[in-house]
Amino acid sequence: MFGMCGYRLMKVSKIFSKFRTYWQFLASILTNIHLPNFIKGDIYKGKGKMACVPGLNCYSCPGASGSCPIGSFQAVIGSSKFKFTYYISGFLILMGVLFGRFICGFMCPFGLFQDLLYKIPSKKFSTKKLKPLKYLKYLIFLFMVFLLPLLITNEIGMGNPFFCKYLCPQGVLEGAIPLSIVNPSIRAALGKLFTWKLFLLLTFTLSSIFVYRPFCKFICPLGAFYGLFNKLSFLQMKVNFDKCIGCKKCYKACKMDVDVCKDPNHNECIRCGLCINVCPVEAIEFRYGFGNGKEYLKDKNNNKGVNYEN
Repeated sequence: MFGMCGYRLMKVSKIFSKFRTYWQFLASILTNIHLPNFIKGDIYKGKGKMACVPGLNCYSCPGASGSCPIGSFQAVIGSSKFKFTYYISGFLILMGVLFGRFICGFMCPFGLFQDLLYKIPSKKFSTKKLKPLKYLKYLIFLFMVFLLPLLITNEIGMGNPFFCKYLCPQGVLEGAIPLSIVNPSIRAALGKLFTWKLFLLLTFTLSSIFVYRPFCKFICPLGAFYGLFNKLSFLQMKVNFDKCIGCKKCYKACKMDVDVCKDPNHNECIRCGLCINVCPVEAIEFRYGFGNGKEYLKDKNNNKGVNYEN
């Protein structure tokens, strides 16, 4: 019975990872469902915008069906008068507990954008030697998303969205560019800030062809926040050490530079499932529910003596 259950879990894991791009497209469409607005040059302002979407998706995108959690958090963190503040904080924590960085791998439109760019044939470069730079996104979250909007507010207590305003390229990709194409008034209002943000977008666009998800690895504060929940979330990466032969194919294949056997639920893991697909003995799978962390440690401590450090 347990063998059959494990087999089914493995099959589900493989299906999810194999068709990840399709899930990404579906999530991107659902979070930008108001497609006619791209032609009209308008922004949807209905009640749906009171809710946040899980991934990084600009409020100013013509098709956006909800608000970006990072943008919303910055806008209202400076005032305790806004109940919206507690809603957004709770939403972010809930998403982190339920999924961790699975959201980055399956539900983020800008993640899909980078993944598609990386598929362009070119010489690819590893970022394994740039691991210290991955802490930059945590500093960005602390200062640009939390402290500055908290300390610098306007007369009604709303924080200045420093990250969205000065650093996030998603707003230009989803908002400024499509709106300016069809809306002359917006096009006429573009200035130096747009030029700077366009430069950032072009930088990440070009670098994403050669390096896997540079924005996710080094800049994205939403990924940094969700990553803090990777070891606590209901959704976990599970390594069966009774099967594992220590071939390290999972580590060599991981584009987020995670040593899967050593720490399968590392903060950088986006649960893309590539390690599941390359494992020759089907020792890696998704697990959902309580007790996954303890189960992993038990299996690791009781492994058959395979050397995972080399």
